Amino acid sequence: MESRTDLIEDLMSRFPHVPREAVLKEDLLRGGLAFDDAALTDNEHGDVKPKSYFIFSFDHRTLPELGTAALRRPPEEIVLTGGPYELRRTVVSVRTNPSSPYRVGTDSDGRLRLFLDGRPIADVGLPPMPAYYRHTLANGKSVMEVAPTIQWGYLIYLTAFRVCQYFGAKEECQYCDINHNWRQHKQAGRPYTGVKPVDEVLEALEIINRHDVDRASQAYTLTGGSITSQVNGLAEADFYGQYAQAIEERFPGRWIGKVVAQALPRADVQRFHDYGIRIYHPNYEVWDKRLFELYCPGKERYVGREEWHRRILDSAEVFGPRNVIPNFVAGVEMAAPHGFTSVDEAIDSTTEGLDYFMSRGITPRFTTWCPEPTTPLGRTNPQGAPLEYHVRLLEAYRATMDAHGLSSPPGYGPAGPGRAVFSVSSFMDTLPSTDS
Repeated sequence: MESRTDLIEDLMSRFPHVPREAVLKEDLLRGGLAFDDAALTDNEHGDVKPKSYFIFSFDHRTLPELGTAALRRPPEEIVLTGGPYELRRTVVSVRTNPSSPYRVGTDSDGRLRLFLDGRPIADVGLPPMPAYYRHTLANGKSVMEVAPTIQWGYLIYLTAFRVCQYFGAKEECQYCDINHNWRQHKQAGRPYTGVKPVDEVLEALEIINRHDVDRASQAYTLTGGSITSQVNGLAEADFYGQYAQAIEERFPGRWIGKVVAQALPRADVQRFHDYGIRIYHPNYEVWDKRLFELYCPGKERYVGREEWHRRILDSAEVFGPRNVIPNFVAGVEMAAPHGFTSVDEAIDSTTEGLDYFMSRGITPRFTTWCPEPTTPLGRTNPQGAPLEYHVRLLEAYRATMDAHGLSSPPGYGPAGPGRAVFSVSSFMDTLPSTDS
């Protein structure tokens, strides 16, 4: 039986143009990693920045099944260097899986290492607790609860609305656990604000701005569940837009403003821009028409795939093509029971979508699918998509960008192996090196 070591080394050999750091990172993102108790954090009271659960669980087990890792959280991210693969600095978002063949623990010298199949393969660095996490709002809420940072501190992630109005089996995206993640945190008695008041967000940003003396934080993302009716009397564009307007009035130009929202009509998109947002992420989730209809039933019902794509193109006339960056969930193309059964077919389909947008100057990005156990696709595909799909996608992504003369999208920090900080997929690790 092939070991996981055999699998990654085979793919590193077969795809030498894909950085070996990216091969390993994709495997960690799709399958998760385990932590020895010694590698867990002391939550907000220690020296290591803990996982914030900012929108999805990004775990392969529910909180009750995580054991100690549910009480002493794992770190938000890890950074890998060195080892037998001579890894350049690689930032990886933590997705916990107690059954993973990857384990973070200490070696005989007490150093923190990443082990694969029992063999140390990399040195592990942990994110330091930022100074702003040590402060609370006037009402006692933590900055981590209101305005957590990810991507090694580059991005402030503002989940303004922590549930989604696409609700239930006939509307929820089949790979998404936003609503369950809300429920499990509330059931565990954790603070998990459903709708974040604007004044609390501003107060948290004031603390970050005051204590982030190195200006590591460069951008913020406004996001949350889709709004099909209203929240607090506001439709989606105005609900999320109110935060941007307040932030830009209080902190003009301090951060790059981004919003992840539905593909909205042009008038709503214009309001996002007027509120101060500069980058728009109208995520198209999966390219294939049949899979979009099956796996994104609410979005198909309320908007429809063709209209969704038309709105993405329209939004480029408002923001400029370079500043429209729709996400897709890489791997669900191969999710049973309806996904493609061969890597070739899945890559052809995904590349068709990349070419459609990139030929128009729009650069999608992607999140590596984490098969969370409470989702329909997570339950039927606990191993996720084959690693070969993810590696070949990186190759196809770079080739399609090159074919259309595009460069790395704005708002994601530096690109290139050893430099990238984007932590939930490896696309930035595979692009030519940049400083911004």
